[in-house]
Amino acid sequence: MITCCLIAFMPACTDLEEEVFSEVTADNFFQTEDELISALGAAYTSLYGYMGTTSLYAAQEVSSDEMVVPTRGPDWGDGGHWVRLHQQLWTAEDPTVTNTWNFLFGGVNSCNRLIFQFQELQNPLTDPFIAELEGLRAIYYLWLMDLYGNVPIVTSFADANPAPPTNSRAEVYNFVETALTAALPLVSESVDGTTYGRVNQMVIQMALAKLYINAEVYTGTPQWQKAAAAANAIITSGNYALENDYFANFNVDNSGSSEFILAIPYDAVFAGGLNIVMQTLSYLNQQTYDLQAQPWNGWCTLEEFYDSYEDGDLRKGEPNTEEGPSTVRSNFLVGPQWDVSGKVRLTDAGTLASGVDPDGEPFTLRKEINELFPEAWREAGARASKFEFEIGGRPDMNNDYPVFRYADAMLIRAEALWRMDPGSAEALDLVNQIRARAGVAEFTELTAENLLAERGREVYLECHRRSDLIRFGEFTKAWWEKPASEECKELFPIPKSQTDANPNLVQNPCY
Repeated sequence: MITCCLIAFMPACTDLEEEVFSEVTADNFFQTEDELISALGAAYTSLYGYMGTTSLYAAQEVSSDEMVVPTRGPDWGDGGHWVRLHQQLWTAEDPTVTNTWNFLFGGVNSCNRLIFQFQELQNPLTDPFIAELEGLRAIYYLWLMDLYGNVPIVTSFADANPAPPTNSRAEVYNFVETALTAALPLVSESVDGTTYGRVNQMVIQMALAKLYINAEVYTGTPQWQKAAAAANAIITSGNYALENDYFANFNVDNSGSSEFILAIPYDAVFAGGLNIVMQTLSYLNQQTYDLQAQPWNGWCTLEEFYDSYEDGDLRKGEPNTEEGPSTVRSNFLVGPQWDVSGKVRLTDAGTLASGVDPDGEPFTLRKEINELFPEAWREAGARASKFEFEIGGRPDMNNDYPVFRYADAMLIRAEALWRMDPGSAEALDLVNQIRARAGVAEFTELTAENLLAERGREVYLECHRRSDLIRFGEFTKAWWEKPASEECKELFPIPKSQTDANPNLVQNPCY
């Protein structure tokens, strides 16, 4: 219960008893649509943990061939956690394994609590909001199933089992599919400011598209036609279109993107959690963007992934040069580094804390990474600059983050059509629309190799790479500083803290 009170202050007052003028209860609140929407917000604030340094973002990206966090001398050692994450040698006690589980089940719990509260009201106004919460809960379970496989399905709040039994991955799949299809006709059809950052019918269709495109991984039975149909519902809705400029999706002020199906509306002051700027940039890049705090010099892109972009690809952009900083946007920050004026070359006099540099004082970010650990160069690795860095920015960024984006829906439909018919003209056309915007030549045919590579180039840093690699049979293969791993590494372990507390959980193979 929330109590609003007013205390009358008198000289030398010793009577501290509150005079209550109003109370917020089920009888006088949750009575209008606006009040219900206000209460609904608690379920969505859970999403702000999506981009945490050791949360879902790390689990999906650093375990893949997109991102790596080298140990730069004493920096980013963290007990070997980041090396294990890159080499797929994680344990049930690693922080990303535990924190991702806690983040996702925290979201489930928030949904369960609000569903219970809304059901207790017995007000018909709550019906679409309960469906919305059930849809959001299904999305949390989609991610849980993708990362951990077998997990408990918990839908009760008031009488929740403190040690729930585990459910098989197939059972979780059926639960997610049933929940999403049931919610679809009940949630809002609107695609406008009233549903921005919320679950509406298009979000449900995209969640179904993600579910079905990975169905063979989850259940052993492909669902290509269902994936194609769900993606097509988005494409033919008329609600979305490719931005003319790819980077419009990732600007500081990107909330008006015509591609956002579901976005997390981060805010530097009121809704923190997006801090790629801190994770990836060098300490010296504080001067490049006049940042209010010094970045952590950590996350960078593997050289092979950087080289998967053709020269001239607008998404790759152009590196800085000895003449000055590039004026062309890029997914990556590489080359000589400059201060915010663009006129003063940054130098590293060897006073920084981590690593060594091969060329002395001139500070040049390079695509090459000399080693994974223990002495990666401070300069090593192309930095992730896809999301625009704000001049004078805070550690938390103002950019909204696309959980589901229209270009991905196009690529999902293309892939599903291609898997059913490798010669599909529509599939080829959809992929070539993406490539045309990037300024590169059209494909003449689709193959598993070029389709996976194009997905990587387009949805880089959008938390899809691990799942894509698994679906294409590439996740456990060897890449830079990572040996081939066992197929069972396609699932993370159930965190040890959870199996210790709940004997009904079943640990995944490998662990």
